[in-house]
Amino acid sequence: MKRVVIVGSGNVAEALARALPASGVELCQLFARNPERGPRVAALGGTTWTDDPRSLAAADLYLVAVSDRAVGEVAASLPVPAGAVVAHTAGSVPLDALGGFAHRAVLYPLQTFTAGRAVDFAQVPLFIEASDEATRGAVERFARRLSTQVYPADSQRRGALHLAGVLACNFVNALYTAGERTLAREGLPFEVLKPLIAETAAKALASPSPAAVQTGPAVRGDLPTLERHRARLAGDALLLEIYNSMSQYIWETSRKI
Repeated sequence: MKRVVIVGSGNVAEALARALPASGVELCQLFARNPERGPRVAALGGTTWTDDPRSLAAADLYLVAVSDRAVGEVAASLPVPAGAVVAHTAGSVPLDALGGFAHRAVLYPLQTFTAGRAVDFAQVPLFIEASDEATRGAVERFARRLSTQVYPADSQRRGALHLAGVLACNFVNALYTAGERTLAREGLPFEVLKPLIAETAAKALASPSPAAVQTGPAVRGDLPTLERHRARLAGDALLLEIYNSMSQYIWETSRKI
């Protein structure tokens, strides 16, 4: 695969546009409907932008990096040449969403991406699936130009990866927000939590299982402390429910180690 078109202008599309120039593959165009982000993301990859399907460049691979719900619709609108591979980057969308294409694939990067923030794509795990063996081989060779970590994963396994990513990334970050707001009510800055967050993450990464390094009152069965925390959360029904559920989960998972 020597020529690639990125379809989309969101965070994943931006990360790919940043990574492709160093991969030895030509990013020949970025196709995106957003007239503000499209040109900016294209410029990051040193390529041109279009929002007109009639101007779609000929390529070997079309990477559809759009929101999960838009994958099928956007892909179906692309007048791709015969023999080209169309691949989406969504973790929770099955390969069959690209059912109208003879050569279809998935290239799912298990990472969180933010606009304006560069990521070392060589360290991003990529999970691939394809409609046939020839397509799989071509997509794998392309993926290895981008990352040192490339694995096969069908839709079932990719769904588990996506769920695990949401739990370990999105949910954890939401709890950081809860901690930040709890401190703010007492005039304390989020910065005081950062060493604790860093040490917790470091221990989890260094351990064979994060359950083995779980700490806190729920692990100890410290009911008086748990009740004091619940009293503080009495005015926030949603966070109290989360606190109770998380405490129960910590107790259940930690006592089985």
